[in-house]
Amino acid sequence: MYGAPYSDQARKLLLLGSGELGKEVIMEAQRLGVETIAVDRYEHAPAMQVAHRSYVINMQDGEALRQIIEAEKPDYIVPEIEAIATDMLVQLESEGHRVIPTARATQLTMDREGIRRLAAETLALPTAPYQFAESLEQLREATKVLGFPCVIKPLMSSSGKGQSVCHSEADIEKCWKYAMEGGRTQKQRIIVEGFVQFESEITLLTVRSASGTSFCNPIGHIQRDGDYIESWQPHAMSDSQILEAQQIAQTITDELGGYGIYGVELFLTKDGVLFSEVSPRPHDTGMVTMATQDFSQFALHVRAILGYPIPTIRQLTPGATHTLKATTESKQFIIGGIDEALSVPNTTVRIFGKPETKVGRRMAVALSSGINTDEARSYATRAANSLFIKT
Repeated sequence: MYGAPYSDQARKLLLLGSGELGKEVIMEAQRLGVETIAVDRYEHAPAMQVAHRSYVINMQDGEALRQIIEAEKPDYIVPEIEAIATDMLVQLESEGHRVIPTARATQLTMDREGIRRLAAETLALPTAPYQFAESLEQLREATKVLGFPCVIKPLMSSSGKGQSVCHSEADIEKCWKYAMEGGRTQKQRIIVEGFVQFESEITLLTVRSASGTSFCNPIGHIQRDGDYIESWQPHAMSDSQILEAQQIAQTITDELGGYGIYGVELFLTKDGVLFSEVSPRPHDTGMVTMATQDFSQFALHVRAILGYPIPTIRQLTPGATHTLKATTESKQFIIGGIDEALSVPNTTVRIFGKPETKVGRRMAVALSSGINTDEARSYATRAANSLFIKT
């Protein structure tokens, strides 16, 4: 039981990171009567536009983070982005604050080295071969072990920033510099992965709640430059592939613990399912659930956080998403083509409300349903291609 927002009996959710995914989390929390606080590094972030109140801080400043949490005394601290002072979250959790799903999960999954070593070396989950490097020379040595092509990523980044495919020795220095520029921290260390010949890659949304562990139907997606362009649900998989994917997802999420939704990224190969990454929060590809399921990933996340049961998750229709990305940087822009996009059957559009464009930044998404995923993808692509950004 809890009271209304702004009352002494209110239940409070404090969101760390206030992008388009966080905006949906805030709205779902408010639908269940929760008081919401949004925090991010810049003003007027999407979730701030709908939260009860908001703060702007350097998200990696642990003391600034502590000051807000001590002032607000939230019931739930919900990280939504990678670049947060996770050491402070661990400390706050040890003092009795509740971090979603857990401070350890947040810390491990926001560092590719931590989560990869946990998955491959502790839990013995199948992954791509990998090496770590913290200098250009170490990167050269790693490529000799793994061969070409290989995938190079910063240990901490988002939306594909700093990620590249190294095709030959001539690319090594360029890939190293790109990884250094794209990382979310000053840590000069990267992960180098052997290139996986996969048939497809999926996200398996995995929900840990008072009802146990539940799974959404698998979501297929296409990435470009390490960031997702379109997604669809369900992705066609055999019963054995689904079982294997669920076993991997449950193994890693049981180890990380807590309540909430995890986005488990997996490769489907001819030899089996490989673990790639995991996010302890709603996943960008999972926006498709707003068009396909009775409860979206955001509704499931909030319901799990609050400790409520989730007896069933139903997919009501096949569906797909396609993103609109900016190609220039501007604080003065308009998004057009909405009327044409909304004329596409079974389609809606989400305009995120971000205050400025940056090259490659997601600004909107088209959501469509169809009699099958091919039709839904066709509708979503058509709608997204109708949208444009004018600066």
